[in-house]
Amino acid sequence: MPKRSLEKLVHHLMLLALIAAGSASGEEACRIELVVLGTGQDAGAPQIGNREDPAWSDSSLGLTATSIALVDHVGGKRFLFEATPHITDQLQLLDSLAPVESAGLGVDGVLLTHAHIGHYTGLMFFGREAAGAKNVPVYAMPRFREYLENNGPWSQLVSFENIALVELADRESRRISEGIEVTPHRVPHRDEYSETVGFLIEIPSARIFFLPDIDSWGEWVRDYDVRIEDIVQSVDYAFLDATFFDNNELPGRDMSLIPHPRVKQTMDRLGELPDDVRRRVHFIHYNHTNPIRFPASAESAEVRKRGFNIARAGDRHCLSR
Repeated sequence: MPKRSLEKLVHHLMLLALIAAGSASGEEACRIELVVLGTGQDAGAPQIGNREDPAWSDSSLGLTATSIALVDHVGGKRFLFEATPHITDQLQLLDSLAPVESAGLGVDGVLLTHAHIGHYTGLMFFGREAAGAKNVPVYAMPRFREYLENNGPWSQLVSFENIALVELADRESRRISEGIEVTPHRVPHRDEYSETVGFLIEIPSARIFFLPDIDSWGEWVRDYDVRIEDIVQSVDYAFLDATFFDNNELPGRDMSLIPHPRVKQTMDRLGELPDDVRRRVHFIHYNHTNPIRFPASAESAEVRKRGFNIARAGDRHCLSR
């Protein structure tokens, strides 16, 4: 039997075993799952030069950069949203939580929001110095695709066929696998090298919006006529930018010059929505200075009390059974 056919057979046998185990326990096995791989701002925590960070002495307090994975257990496919500088550890986490019986990395596509360091530089590990991957589909907007094609070292990944670029278009749905569609939505942000988008992820049983970076909710209305309230009410899960908790986070700096909706501002804006709608929000992409990175902080307790959630690495959400 050819190796690939054998791998498919093994995968389907494993899936049948999972379904049988789920049935025996009275719970049907998860077919499509979302896994949170990282929740920090681009540089994670502890950050370079920040000698006071408690994560230096307690690694459990560390953060890896924001990333999520969509796992199709039936099709044996896994898709990454963002390729972070911590992708090595994040793929190991994914392998431990949702392994697939396939050769290589087990990555069937990478979807990128924009060209800031925490969101795409993990692509370097797909190259000849590390994984030596073969034609991993990488989905990016037009400016971003052009940037990757024409600037080293990323262009080498293209010319050596470690990655295969797939161009996206604003608000145009792209089918990435059977029953899985993704639609990019432009948002206002620092766009030095690329556009910035959030992703609407749709499967027959669930809708997810993933938006780790945006300058402000008001600018999104002004520039693209999109209200965050409408987005949250239209999906089952909304992973939203939580870079800073409030304007008191960086002593000595004028935080009005640093865009990003503050967590408190977002909670105030969405605070009148019904309880079941607020529960759809999962704050993600928090800076190393943001106290919600610590589950026991007063700020984390405030978020929970107001009916919202804070994403944590290792979170698993079953989207379809």
